[in-house]
Amino acid sequence: DKASTSSSSSSCNGSAIRIKSNGGSIIRAKPLYFPPFSSTPNNGSIVRKVRRVSCHGVSTNPPYTTQYEFHDGSSDVELRLLLKGIGVLSSKEIHVDADGSSLVVQIRRLGSISTLMETKQLYGVIKPGETIWYLDDDQLVINLRKQDPELKWPDIVETWESLSSGVMQLLKGTSVYLVGDSSEINKKVAQELAVGLSYTPLYTQDLLEMFAKRSIESWVAAEGPDSVAEAEQSVLESLSSHVRAVVATLGGQHGAAGRADKWRHLYAGFTVWLSESEAADEDSAKEEAKKQVNDGSLAYSKADVVVKFGGWDANHAKDVAQASLSALKQLILSDKKLPGDARRPNKSLREYMLIQDRGNWIKAINRSHWREF
Repeated sequence: DKASTSSSSSSCNGSAIRIKSNGGSIIRAKPLYFPPFSSTPNNGSIVRKVRRVSCHGVSTNPPYTTQYEFHDGSSDVELRLLLKGIGVLSSKEIHVDADGSSLVVQIRRLGSISTLMETKQLYGVIKPGETIWYLDDDQLVINLRKQDPELKWPDIVETWESLSSGVMQLLKGTSVYLVGDSSEINKKVAQELAVGLSYTPLYTQDLLEMFAKRSIESWVAAEGPDSVAEAEQSVLESLSSHVRAVVATLGGQHGAAGRADKWRHLYAGFTVWLSESEAADEDSAKEEAKKQVNDGSLAYSKADVVVKFGGWDANHAKDVAQASLSALKQLILSDKKLPGDARRPNKSLREYMLIQDRGNWIKAINRSHWREF
């Protein structure tokens, strides 16, 4: 029994239907759609395990574990959900809702709804009107047409693994500079990004302390913050010729990135502002970000990408790094000439901001038009 359709309407409501991936989707702690997993080759496809969860107020069967296979084609991507043991008898029991960057797959029968997969952050944007799905023995095959045929999809959704692989190709060797008020946060996130991108991690604090043979604190106390900022600017000038590096800069006003007149060499790569938010909720964080960028009083507002988070925890450094990769991906896809392009002060870029609060939610905003994507 086969069917071919592009569904356009419903999905379950409530906290049960969110993915764990931190790449730009709203996140809930429990339950999880995509627990940590590793991929295994299967005839050139990616294989993933997915745990089904249930929606509030709807009768469901006990949870089970299944798998999906994923294949990236030239103009479309194919997703195969393995239905063995689920007992699907007819295509009428299957509901597929694909829209832009989201996908919901459900089984609906006898007054019950079971969600097999739901994500609001597909790796790329699709043409929902050209979605095709059908049953093939014990597999549900879903064909999604890419909006951008040139974009390679490492996986069906944004994960640490897919973003690391995909953004590394999009960057084309361009270095990434992390700026913000905390040297510690910049360094921790740089370590994670360097591992994911297979880049070299460089820390201006370590380089400066090695050169001066004293700590940054004692340097500031002895000669003042201006001396340290000047020295870091010299270090950044030297690093500006490097490729495939993640550079963690000094935090605070004694760092070069904290001063608007010392950004010249930061334009050698993409800059990410890691900013701790004082907002109590998501909407407040969005308004806070708008105000800071529009005001422009902080030198960090020159950054290409802003990642906001409420409360710092070193154990979540990888989450912040993944959020940074997601926003960098959106920025580069908005203008593919950016990597390798001549970067110079006052160059106009379409900038993105990613707002995160305690790992519970993430929002991405196009800075130019303030529209959600």
